[in-house]
Amino acid sequence: MEEHEGLRLMQAQMARQCGDALLSMENNAAAARAAADSARAAGRLVLYGIGGSHYVNRSVEPLYRELGLDCRALGASEALMSPLPDLPRTAIIVSQSGESGEILELLARPAGQERRFGITLEGGSTLARLAEAVLVGAGGTEHAFAATRSIIVTLALHAAILEALGMPQEAFRAVLAADSPADTAAVDAALAGCDVVAFAGRHVLQGIAESGALSMMELARVPTIGWEGGQFRHGPFEFLRPGLGILLLRSAGVDGPGVAPLASACVEAGCTTVVFDSSGEAALPGCLTVALPRNAGLAAGLSMLLSFQPLNIAVARRRVADRIGTPVRTSKVTV
Repeated sequence: MEEHEGLRLMQAQMARQCGDALLSMENNAAAARAAADSARAAGRLVLYGIGGSHYVNRSVEPLYRELGLDCRALGASEALMSPLPDLPRTAIIVSQSGESGEILELLARPAGQERRFGITLEGGSTLARLAEAVLVGAGGTEHAFAATRSIIVTLALHAAILEALGMPQEAFRAVLAADSPADTAAVDAALAGCDVVAFAGRHVLQGIAESGALSMMELARVPTIGWEGGQFRHGPFEFLRPGLGILLLRSAGVDGPGVAPLASACVEAGCTTVVFDSSGEAALPGCLTVALPRNAGLAAGLSMLLSFQPLNIAVARRRVADRIGTPVRTSKVTV
């Protein structure tokens, strides 16, 4: 099959993403320390984002809380309609382009007692100019549809702040250095008979699940949804049926024990059930397992994101081969 230009652009971005992410962590140590010092002093942290950036923020939100911060990830559009009370806090505003409409509107509003820091891929953007300090991803803006490299680099910039707060990121760096996504050809084949796909994960893996679902929906035009694992168990189980693809995320962290009962129920209902598994535990009965290196937290989430990329491209090749990587109704390349 002749490769579409949109796909070629995506593959070029993916080829450099891990190297750019490692470089981003090295190049932004000073800004990461400034954001970390501010957050530690305030004790309150809000992560603003929109689109894919919000799901990255959702991934790291529980890790900032583990470090003792009162942290929440808030969609920028929600913040505009229902602003937080004017209290002393640190804000990390995330926009890969630095020019998203909601982000610009947020920046135009008085900061009050909020100290604003930025994460972006564009050092000349409005966000970069207006933030107190900004972490800028290596390699600049992503010139491909359905954020791939930009998601990985943005996650790395959060990792730099987490490290400055005292959470080591050696395992995260090791996943980047290995740059070895899992073989997901069997998953693509298994999903060929599914008309809807649901991703579910807990803790860090909630945001990872939501990010994976968004990417598959954008690239392959498949109806998908990303769930927090606990929320998935309560209510949505009524829609389990044959023809439904379920992608469960399991790490070696606190989320791991809750995956087995979810998987059992999905298998019993006749769903095509796949586990992206960084737990190091035995495979779950009836599930197709994508075995990943044993990790927890951000490192586990990163290995899953890297493996979702070839999977989502493969699904898109099956469904929209003539226009893969080419937006139909989306005006922006990335947010």
